[in-house]
Amino acid sequence: MSVTSRLRTTPFSILDRSRTRQGRERSQALRDTVRFAQAAEALGYHRFWVSEHHSVPGVAGSAPTVLASAVAAATVRIRVGTGGVMLPNHRPMVVAEQFGVLESLFPGRIDMGLGRSVGFTDGIRRALGAEKDAARDFGAQLDELLGWFTGEQDAHPQVHAHPAEGLRPPVFVLATGAGADLAARAGLSLVIGDLRGRDEMLRAIDRYRAGFRPSAWSSAPYVVVSGNVAVAGTTEEARGLLLPEAWSMAHSRTHGVFPPLAPASEIEAREMTEKERGFYERGLRGQLYGTEDEVAAALDELIGRSDADEVLVTTSTYDRDALLDSYRRLARVAGLSGDSGPGPAASVPAATSSRPSQAEPRAWAAHPQ
Repeated sequence: MSVTSRLRTTPFSILDRSRTRQGRERSQALRDTVRFAQAAEALGYHRFWVSEHHSVPGVAGSAPTVLASAVAAATVRIRVGTGGVMLPNHRPMVVAEQFGVLESLFPGRIDMGLGRSVGFTDGIRRALGAEKDAARDFGAQLDELLGWFTGEQDAHPQVHAHPAEGLRPPVFVLATGAGADLAARAGLSLVIGDLRGRDEMLRAIDRYRAGFRPSAWSSAPYVVVSGNVAVAGTTEEARGLLLPEAWSMAHSRTHGVFPPLAPASEIEAREMTEKERGFYERGLRGQLYGTEDEVAAALDELIGRSDADEVLVTTSTYDRDALLDSYRRLARVAGLSGDSGPGPAASVPAATSSRPSQAEPRAWAAHPQ
């Protein structure tokens, strides 16, 4: 199969984390997410998901079902969902009710993406009422949640989650640790975050497919691979898009705080400690970036190795105009049906500028960090 034909038969989707940017209000990040979803729809992306983070300065998205509702109301065709709701932080019945409302308001467009992470610190976990080891109960929480939709939950036989009962929004499990096995057992779709195509990822996918049990939610395995993809006119420009996120991650690893995104030029001029530099360089390794031709070749190799059913792109950067240009170029690479031609597209809402006043597949194998 040629690069073009393989890419053109694979859906591409977006996860946006509502990243805050240096010098901008948090509220602007949320409004930018809604406008970004409109642009993604115009470009032909399949899904647009939002995430859940609590007490993180660099992320404004703390209530994914609320934000998903705003996104769905501002769009028409694109599927909308969560990547994901962290089930240990919530009562399963409440999650079922929230998605029941979403599916009722926007029938046939809602995805229920679920994760098993808990709060970043002890203080956050206490505020959420979640224990550090709450993720160990994810399987039981997942069973209860699905039971509220099917009417087969056992703990409260006289209680019903309206309007969720009887509805079937697609369910996705974000794989960490045993996540792939839980998704297979429950007959749910799998999201796995590794665009490097490493052996661990491939083994997890194989295990998921081998253990998959058809369910009321899905008759066959469905694998979504996710991660950063940056596309620009030159390889170096594409790499530059990844610097703000890499520095935020390095800062969080060394200072315990995940900060707003800063301009790439400021990061390149920064004096880093040896520890910060180590995390920063590791954060840049294995990212998929390059020109359109380089990224097309790398994605073709990734899809071929993993036999992925879909690719979920999670890229963030400081410059929102450059970010939208990257996604427009990626849409062209993937042959999406929307407006992905060169230059600003009239049908795509203009990105709100975030500037203040003043592999391994081939792409990363060719540009090791």
